[in-house]
Amino acid sequence: MRQQSLFENRNLSVPLASRLRPETLEEFAGQRHLLGDGKVLRQLIDQDQVSSMIFWGPPGVGKTTLARIIARRTRAEFIDFSAVTSGIKEIREVMNRAEQGRLMGERTILFVDEIHRFNKAQQDAFLPYVEKGSIILIGATTENPSFEINSALLSRCKVFVLQALSAQELTELLRRALTDPRGFGGMEILCADEMLEMIAAFADGDARVALSTLEMVVLNGEREGTVTRVTPEVLEQCISKKSLLYDKNGEEHYNLISALHKSMRNSDADAAVYWLARMLEAGEDPLYVARRLVRFASEDVGMADSRALEITVAAYQACHFIGMPECSVHLTHAVVYLSLAPKSNALYMAYESAKKDAAKMLAEPVPLQIRNAPTRLMKELGYGKGYQYAHDFEEKLTDMQCLPDSLQGRRYYRPTGEGSEARVKDRMEQIVRWKAEKKREKT
Repeated sequence: MRQQSLFENRNLSVPLASRLRPETLEEFAGQRHLLGDGKVLRQLIDQDQVSSMIFWGPPGVGKTTLARIIARRTRAEFIDFSAVTSGIKEIREVMNRAEQGRLMGERTILFVDEIHRFNKAQQDAFLPYVEKGSIILIGATTENPSFEINSALLSRCKVFVLQALSAQELTELLRRALTDPRGFGGMEILCADEMLEMIAAFADGDARVALSTLEMVVLNGEREGTVTRVTPEVLEQCISKKSLLYDKNGEEHYNLISALHKSMRNSDADAAVYWLARMLEAGEDPLYVARRLVRFASEDVGMADSRALEITVAAYQACHFIGMPECSVHLTHAVVYLSLAPKSNALYMAYESAKKDAAKMLAEPVPLQIRNAPTRLMKELGYGKGYQYAHDFEEKLTDMQCLPDSLQGRRYYRPTGEGSEARVKDRMEQIVRWKAEKKREKT
């Protein structure tokens, strides 16, 4: 008897992402901040109190799917509307249908995908129907609603921000796709967990991309009888990435970030760029790398070059705006800058030293002269008495005590002579000498 080929499965004519589209909130992947127990959106859905809303989030996070689930849970008619292909005429026709439904006691959920593509006149056409309750408008957008949606319409909608799915959430979704009867359940698919994790990293928060990639690697896997095996070579071809040795939750993750950090600290720009590339090409989250660079900017460069912090924050924002692979050049910019910048760990050492004192001396009172006195009673108790406003003095300095009595004279920040911090060091020494002179004058 001839065995059935994987390609002969009748379900395969429908894309995997469509076959696995969730039908209930329990199946829905991600967005626990909105749909977890006790969260606002979950309560609105469960209590059937859904009103007009905007879903704002990146592609592939389930905006359309969530709207369909809401319609099913609330027993409302669901109308799917595209801002790309519809004009005012189509809007009014749909609105009239919805108004007729309202008069018959029926509710209509109008889902508008890419609502930011409607112009002002098109968006205004929804207003009277939203106000009358003829429709519950659910708009989906990848753009900031504050800039792309008319204020009059936006004020009548609750905005919910949907987040990109985490790598863990995507990996769980991919595992389910291999066992769910609507996916590849019933077929024997051999695909190692590491490969699912690589697909999840490649998808970069987009469930549709993750499922489409899984479908591609399965359909191109090696078949041995009834078994389909996904090999590293097939995966590499499908995602155009090398199967690098990397586990984002294991030792190699920490080895590589350590290598990047220490190469920058040692001012070795070439090594730092190499370790950066190793991480990114293996699927590391660029925002994770950017966050580590922001930390490095103050921990290892600090006041020696304060622009380092500006540049790393800008690199983080660039990664957030455009994602991989385009943001790799922004991270390279920041890594090279940090590698070549003068180094100082004085800020790090200052905080660590102050932290020890803060932990040991939690009850030290704030000196009265630098306490705020918003009430008459506080003034009578001496709050703010003796406060000296530095701007009233020619030197813009005073000898007022700001540390608790037990910590008088303590020095935490000790600037080095590196880069711009040399000027900071001169300024601090000048201030110390000036205060010492004022103290001598009083004695």
